[in-house]
Amino acid sequence: MPQHGPQPVERELPTEEAHDLLTLVRDLVQREIKPTAAEEEAAERFPRDTFSLLSRSGLLGLPYEEEYGGGEQPYEVYLQVLEELAAARLTVGLGTSVHALACYGLAHFGTKEQRLEHLPAMLGGELLGAYCLSEPSSGSDAASLRTRAVRDGNDWVLHGTKAWITHAGIADFYTVMARTGEDGPRGITAFLVPGDAEGLSAAPPERKMGLKGSPTGQLHLDGVRVPDARRLGDEGQGFTIALASLDSGRLGMAACAIGIAQAALDEALAYAEGRAQFGRPISDFQGLRFMLADMATQIEAGRALYLSAARRHDQGKQFSQQAAMAKLFCTDAAMRVTTDAVQVLGGYGYTADFSVERYMREAKVLQIVEGTNQIQRMVIARRLLGPESDR
Repeated sequence: MPQHGPQPVERELPTEEAHDLLTLVRDLVQREIKPTAAEEEAAERFPRDTFSLLSRSGLLGLPYEEEYGGGEQPYEVYLQVLEELAAARLTVGLGTSVHALACYGLAHFGTKEQRLEHLPAMLGGELLGAYCLSEPSSGSDAASLRTRAVRDGNDWVLHGTKAWITHAGIADFYTVMARTGEDGPRGITAFLVPGDAEGLSAAPPERKMGLKGSPTGQLHLDGVRVPDARRLGDEGQGFTIALASLDSGRLGMAACAIGIAQAALDEALAYAEGRAQFGRPISDFQGLRFMLADMATQIEAGRALYLSAARRHDQGKQFSQQAAMAKLFCTDAAMRVTTDAVQVLGGYGYTADFSVERYMREAKVLQIVEGTNQIQRMVIARRLLGPESDR
């Protein structure tokens, strides 16, 4: 007899070690994350203990080199771990992705000495990171940022305000993009700022539609002094670092989107098989069966797209266009799937007694963060057609 209803995702993984890793992640999710996810999101509680557990388990540094405390796993594997975490609780999946994003600048552009000094604690020392590019007046137009860093001897002094920062006020370190030179992208430099730096403070968290357990807020830098030894890359290289980080981070958002879409589909399937109307399960009705089939197809297509981009990343090929496509498709798919899941549950889907309404609210933010989906379309079009003309 074939099994019906929600089933574990059948994953294509490159090694037996990767299969063991996913088994460990699924066990951790079932024991430590999923049982309290709805309650903690409703209470707007950030799961710092969960992130400490992920760090001790080696899951916060999966895509980075073992030499510096990472797991040295390919993105093909790392992203599927993110998907499992996000399916259990998006606050955890997205937070893990943001932490990896915050580590990217140091891991790929820092000196050997910088990496040896800082990365082991960042990847496995129960620290939590944040990535600071956006500002109140520069979101999609990130190259116009105004936060400024001025050289003072062997230090830099930072002044400005960052906005929409995941983990603002609770992170142990921040990768901050600040202007050190001319206007535009060439005048931006990246810095690794300690979370306890004097002059660093966070505004109260934003009041959001969803993802309420994950604090998002403004970060104020009022004369924050950072030694030049914490500058990442060359002066003026910050925007290059920011964009390279975002290419990888967009794959993280794609995986998280498929995670919550899968969770929504699983709940819709279980409900459809258990709910009876007109004397039979509603899963017998063709209109609903077609809706569920479309949901499953979108999820499978999204998963294949982000994994294809991840394999290009792992092979050292250019993947910026593919990352934009994956982020665009997967997050749009998550919005459709979670909305349809609410519809499958009918009136119950609109209540907080079931998680699908939370998934729908959370899916929306994934179409916005790390480059809105309109920006993704611009990235893709420029790869296809070249830059827009000035006429």
